[in-house]
Amino acid sequence: MSGYRLKPAGDTTLIVEFGDRIDRGINDEVLTLARALTAAKIDGVIEIAPTFRSLAVHYDPLRRSIGELSLAIETLLARPKACAPAGRLWRLPVCYDGSLAPDLDEVAARTGRSAEQVIEQHSAQTYHVYMLGFLPGQAYLGDLPAELSLPRRPTPRAEVAAGSVAIAMTMTCIFPLETPCGWHLIGASPVPLWRIGKDAQPLLQPGDKVRFDSISLPAYRRWLEIVNDSHFEIHPVHEIWDAAA
Repeated sequence: MSGYRLKPAGDTTLIVEFGDRIDRGINDEVLTLARALTAAKIDGVIEIAPTFRSLAVHYDPLRRSIGELSLAIETLLARPKACAPAGRLWRLPVCYDGSLAPDLDEVAARTGRSAEQVIEQHSAQTYHVYMLGFLPGQAYLGDLPAELSLPRRPTPRAEVAAGSVAIAMTMTCIFPLETPCGWHLIGASPVPLWRIGKDAQPLLQPGDKVRFDSISLPAYRRWLEIVNDSHFEIHPVHEIWDAAA
């Protein structure tokens, strides 16, 4: 385990910081500790929230002091890492039709590619789920091919439809809900990333992997009919094992 810092954030949260940048190696360390803490079931730990480069550990100070929690975390970090499931592989359909991709032609022009080449590069990548945030179930997926990397739009849109697929900088994502957005919209996915209900859970989790399957507009519309069925379910392809996790 490389260097880390323990930083209190108020009187109920301890931050374990592994670095200061978006980096797969750093994120792997974050997720490894998250899995170890979950498995350890430490009394007083209420919630664990991984980010790109750090882990927020929310705890009950009446059940465990910050000193005790820090010692428990340091003990976990000192242990050799065992082989463990590092996530799941998902294949999600995306339609890149121009009616759903208002920025596709602009992205192509700015990156010196055709729209077809942008689609090919975007859908050829296996993406890593770094973290969830901003909206319920929204996964930040990296790493976008460097050739498609663009800064955010200078003027964000006030409304972007749920399911929109967007890119910015080194990331891509599917927006689970309607939202303002300054990212570049290049398609849409019909698969809901969050189900509202008694057992609501996000579809994707940090450490998962995602591949996009390009589909036609008619196929996208058929998918929408299917997912609107209350019995619709989608499952990962398989679990991914990481010998270094």
